[in-house]
Amino acid sequence: MKDEYRGVSLQVLCRLFGVTRQAYYQHLTQCNEKSIEALIILKEVQEIRSKHRRMGCRKLYELLEPVMLNHQIKMGRDALFDLLRAHGLLVRKTRRNYITTNSFHWLRKYPNMIRNFIPTGRNQLWVSDITYWRWQNQFYYISFVTDAYTHKIVGYQVAKTLEAIESISALKMAIKGTDKKELANLIHHSDRGVQYCSHGYVKLLQDNAIEISMTENGDPLENAIAERINGIIKNEYLFNKSIKRLSQAQSALDKAVNLYNNERPHMSLGMLTPKQVHEQKLKPEKIWKNYYKKKSDIVNSMQDKHQPCKSMEVIS
Repeated sequence: MKDEYRGVSLQVLCRLFGVTRQAYYQHLTQCNEKSIEALIILKEVQEIRSKHRRMGCRKLYELLEPVMLNHQIKMGRDALFDLLRAHGLLVRKTRRNYITTNSFHWLRKYPNMIRNFIPTGRNQLWVSDITYWRWQNQFYYISFVTDAYTHKIVGYQVAKTLEAIESISALKMAIKGTDKKELANLIHHSDRGVQYCSHGYVKLLQDNAIEISMTENGDPLENAIAERINGIIKNEYLFNKSIKRLSQAQSALDKAVNLYNNERPHMSLGMLTPKQVHEQKLKPEKIWKNYYKKKSDIVNSMQDKHQPCKSMEVIS
């Protein structure tokens, strides 16, 4: 307290500032309650981030709702953003700068069969891709096979090389965990990398009556789900992991896939986990559609207001 206010009673100070003592004490109580609430939320965020190290704010908010309900905490998503920002807990995105696809080869390349295809259930479309994982000067390469509808990683493999046999191991895992009857209606989609065009990989698909589809233009959007999975696993779970041996890399990847499949909620799955949707054959509502629809509505509203005689197509 400043020197000029020392010795002045609280009643006089309140009168000077035009507030009652009751309002002053209520304000102190509210400040203390908000501080306690913030500490509870930050502790829970740290607990979640101990496993899901780079989980975004929207998913954190979903996982924090039971905690807020239990402690009667009223905090919106924007307030959570502000709290995390104030404590340096917002996640920064990283950029990919290494290419793992070599499509300049003589092996047969297959056409894109899924350009207008939208899966309506599990095991109708699998997407595959390879990504790198760098620790210091050592590179590891991860092959993923993911169900496009449920977003569940059904097969994976980590190796020190980009040999086709490693991608084949990931595909074998996916096939082993799937009912043979469902394989008959399945499309496998990948880029045109030498691993996916190799004799061994193609033969494994054909032996299980799985239709083959590949990207055609080298555009990441042609295999967007697979690219997204790569980013999630690397940037949320394997980021800054200390790895010295391949066995450690395999163990870390096992844990990452388990957390991703079994615990991480997805906006595109109605905030359910891939395991829930895959095993229970659910048909969730995609929350992200509503989010982007709002953006489209805002853009359209601005368009109508400022340029009433023109039309504009919004792609979300």
